[in-house]
Amino acid sequence: MRITSLALLLLSCFGVAQAAPPDVPSICASPAQPVREQGYVPINGIGQWITLTGAACGNPVILFIHGGPGNALSPYAEAIYAGWERHYTLVQWDQRGAGMTYAKQRPTDDVPLTVEQMRDDGIAVARYIEQHLGQQKVILMGSSWGSILGVHMAKARPDLFHAYVGTAQVVNARDNESGMYREVMALAQAAGDTSTVDKLTALGAPPWTDPRNFGILRRFDRKYEGLATDAPPRHWWQPAPFYATPQALADAEAADDYSYIQFIGLRGDGMFAKVDLPALGTRFALPVFFIMGEADLLTSPVIARRYFDSISAPYKSFTLVKRAGHDPNQAVHDAQWTVLRDKVAPQLLR
Repeated sequence: MRITSLALLLLSCFGVAQAAPPDVPSICASPAQPVREQGYVPINGIGQWITLTGAACGNPVILFIHGGPGNALSPYAEAIYAGWERHYTLVQWDQRGAGMTYAKQRPTDDVPLTVEQMRDDGIAVARYIEQHLGQQKVILMGSSWGSILGVHMAKARPDLFHAYVGTAQVVNARDNESGMYREVMALAQAAGDTSTVDKLTALGAPPWTDPRNFGILRRFDRKYEGLATDAPPRHWWQPAPFYATPQALADAEAADDYSYIQFIGLRGDGMFAKVDLPALGTRFALPVFFIMGEADLLTSPVIARRYFDSISAPYKSFTLVKRAGHDPNQAVHDAQWTVLRDKVAPQLLR
């Protein structure tokens, strides 16, 4: 992708604190015009990296809210979502503290991230996209950490979105973390995996005050999810050349480290500890769709289903994906496409 003249113009606008760029002109002269650009956009005081790719301006727009929170999806999006751009305009946003946004303005470790701040960033990004592409609403898709942020955005400004699609949906920090510990322990015991059982016993059940413990449990979680799921295509996780320079890779690793500490906290008191989505209220003013891997141990489909059942929305659906866990694979990708085609698309006509 090339950086367009518009993106270069926006590079000069850093430091202007605002909710969204005012009076952003639409770049779409006709519904058939293709969209392909990337660059920094001033969002709430800092330049944030946004990419847009689509075959036609008139197509519906998907705003992806990546996970992590430091795991920007931009380097992998062209490989994972190849072909989708014929039907949708795909928008990747490197959140505050992630990816190219982190590379441009590295926060120091004492600068906190908050869900509320990043929710407001996401809302400003949605407003920018709608003005920039001449669209009234976009489809909001969040996964893992992005599902936390996505629900906050959907609850705060449902008028900006056609629908919310949550994959690997987080619900409540205490429930999800404790559930992962119990399920991994049960699987290790059933397998006679005494080494893992001993290490989990030594770790102890959450909550924890040591930030390393979540990462340790996540390694065991991935081990057992891997036995029950199909691996994603290998080429998905090869970053595009633009993002594969030594500097870009180093920045991505540093962003991941920074965001992990912000998420977990040095004493288990980071952003994750405060997550309780049902406390935001279970009434949604827009359609809601959950897509869950059947073998997901980190964000249990049982916990997600309980939350889903409590939700009231104009339309809602829950999809359980076989041979899938927390991390995306081809089965999850196919389920997302099917939900968009068969369930979300009809909502756009209403």
